[in-house]
Parts: sequence; structure tokens; C-alpha cells
Amino acid sequence: MALHGWIILDKPLGLGSTQAVGAIKRGLREAGHGKAKVGHGGTLDPLASGVLPIAVGEATKLAGRMLDSDKVYAFTIRFGEQTDTLDREGQVVATSPVRPDAAQLAAVLPRFTGPIEQVPPAYSALKVDGARAYDLARAGEDVALATRSVMIHSLSIEAADAGVLAEATLVAHVSKGTYIRSLARDIALALGTVGHVTYLHRIKAGPFDLAQAISLDNWNEAAKARNLEQLLLPLRAGLDDIPAFSLTPDQAGALRQGRVLAGIAADDGTAFALLDDVPVALVDVSGGMVRVERGFNL
Repeated sequence: MALHGWIILDKPLGLGSTQAVGAIKRGLREAGHGKAKVGHGGTLDPLASGVLPIAVGEATKLAGRMLDSDKVYAFTIRFGEQTDTLDREGQVVATSPVRPDAAQLAAVLPRFTGPIEQVPPAYSALKVDGARAYDLARAGEDVALATRSVMIHSLSIEAADAGVLAEATLVAHVSKGTYIRSLARDIALALGTVGHVTYLHRIKAGPFDLAQAISLDNWNEAAKARNLEQLLLPLRAGLDDIPAFSLTPDQAGALRQGRVLAGIAADDGTAFALLDDVPVALVDVSGGMVRVERGFNL
């Protein structure tokens, strides 16, 4: 039986997103589903852990939409040292004796809430003249990346000691394209010191959170038992944040042929079209006209 849906992996430290996809593929092969398409919905660096949505089968058509979704991260800033990578993997390039207290930290956070401008880290996957920034940085070249606009929906302190802070843990709800390492760097600079990220854990990606996530050990055990279906969330789980509407059999047939439906009573915007409980298409609704954005072969 073909599998279609989402595996929400609680990615461990030390594993890259591509390696995580490889581990999911191995489990699928072991359980007899070797022909399934697999892709991830948002890169997590090896030094980051947490929610990594992995799309299987027809859900891979929604992976790009997942990349564009908001994310929520918990992260720890260590004050007093900045590294070249802005995380604990790098070499120290700047130090400061200044340490803020919790009140000072809380006072600067509103500056970093809402629409902000940030410069991505030199050690990032962005391309500069066709080359990855991190490759240029590792080769010792100066990397100048353009400032980008991002949205910080909320930013709060999760844990901070009394008195002066050696480090503090924050929670940020951010838009696509936000670099938490840059955010940590800029918060430290606003406090008159320097800092870097020592812990980064994604607790939500789009509609998926840690409550739905499984460990690689659980995945591997289910693969050996050939019981992966119990861990697979349905394709529509990736679309919980958009409205759904039901189709008649004739309407479903028309959409599957790529035709446009007219006279549909639905709000304008993106919607999820279903025949009974079977996903038919992700559609665009405009003025009662329905056009297919992504069709599903289910």
C-alpha cells in the first residue's frame, strides 16, 4: 500500500536534515515502502534539534508550503563571546565583560518584535555569486550578505537566572527566513555586549509541534515491525491552517482533469478541496472560481 502523509521527526542533535530524510527512507525500505517519495519541510542544522516535518508520497507536493510557514524556536544565548558561526561550533572572534540582567534583557526585546531587518550569518546556506556563503566563509573569504526583512511575531524570556546573566533562554515565533543566530547576535549587541547561540530547539513548524513528533528510535522500531502507518499523519494535517470544502463527485472529477469550477460558494483565498475524506487538490478560490494549485493523485 502506498503511503501518503507526514512524519514529524524530533530531530536529534548532530543529524542534518538531509541525513534525517535518509533515515526515514531507510525505514520505509525496511518496511516494504521503498518507492515512496520523501522530502523535508524546513532545514534544521545539525546543531539544532526539534520538529522536522518530513513529507511522504503526495504530501511532498506540500513541502514547499511548509518551508514558507512560521516557526517557533527555543534558544539559549550565552553572553560575553561571539563566534564566527554565531553558535557554539565556531571560533571566538569577539569578547566583552558586559553581562545584562533579566530586566535589561526584557527591556530590549520589544525592539526585536514585529517587522525587523537582519543580516544573515556568514555561515549560512545563502548563495553569493553562485557559491554557498558557508563555503566562502570556511575558505577565509569575507562574506557580505544583504539585510533582509523578517517578522518576529513574539519574543519572550523562557529562563534566566537572577542577577547578571551568563546566558538566557528565549522563545521566538518567527516568519520564514528568520535566522535565530542573527537574532541572538543582535540582541546581545543591543545590550552592549556580544553573544552566541548554545542551544536551538524548534518546537513548532507550521501546524506541527513537538506533541506530534517521534524519535528516530521509534521510527526504526516501527519500520522493523512493518507498522509505519501508525506514525504517519494524514496529508491534510499539513493544511490544518486553511479552510476545507467538500466536492461532489462531478466537481472532483473536473478538478482532477485540471478544469476550473465556477459558481462555488467559498471565501476567496487558498482552500483544501475534499471528496468525502479524500484530498483532491489545494485550490485557489477567487470570485466563485476554483483553480487547482496542487492536485493529489489519491
